[in-house]
Amino acid sequence: MSSPLAQFIAELSSAEESKKLAAAAEIYRLGRAASGSAIAGWWGESELSPLLFGPNPSITVGIAVQRDTFGRIRIANGTPRLAEVPASEDAEEFGLHFKPDVSLDILTTREPGGDGAIAKYLAKFGEGLQQVEYRCADVDRATLLLKDKFGVKSVYPATRPGADGTRVNFFLVASPDGGKVLIELYELPMMPAAGKPAPPESK
Repeated sequence: MSSPLAQFIAELSSAEESKKLAAAAEIYRLGRAASGSAIAGWWGESELSPLLFGPNPSITVGIAVQRDTFGRIRIANGTPRLAEVPASEDAEEFGLHFKPDVSLDILTTREPGGDGAIAKYLAKFGEGLQQVEYRCADVDRATLLLKDKFGVKSVYPATRPGADGTRVNFFLVASPDGGKVLIELYELPMMPAAGKPAPPESK
């Protein structure tokens, strides 16, 4: 019998809008709960908290799925555009956004059975919650604070290009239940004309 999460992922491609919305909300809730317990201490750090949370925090739950599931979900949701992912990354992705504040990233591997991060995740765990993404005002500064204040090291030694011109780094954080949660911090690109970050929808 499939797990509730597997069922929710399957229902993202449902023809019934209410079922699709309910599934998205549950996936988002599960991701937020997992990451929230893992990074609870971050909220209270005086310099880190404003970089990540501020008055209007933007949080996205990323799920990894097989390529056929990826295609079904995309078609069922109006074929949203694919994000521009760096060629060096083993990923294809698109975003789903539901009111009032449910935001999901649907990810799959470019090379099933390969040695990329998404391919390895799918081979080890199957379809599921792969990461939780937090918009960050300054990923470089946040990375230093996490290392100095919490002893949390980044997956990559330096911030690197992410989807749609973002700058990203990742952190594998222990959760109270003994598991681990992959946290992505992403910084929006600057728009040259206005010198302001692009809107959240670009992630």
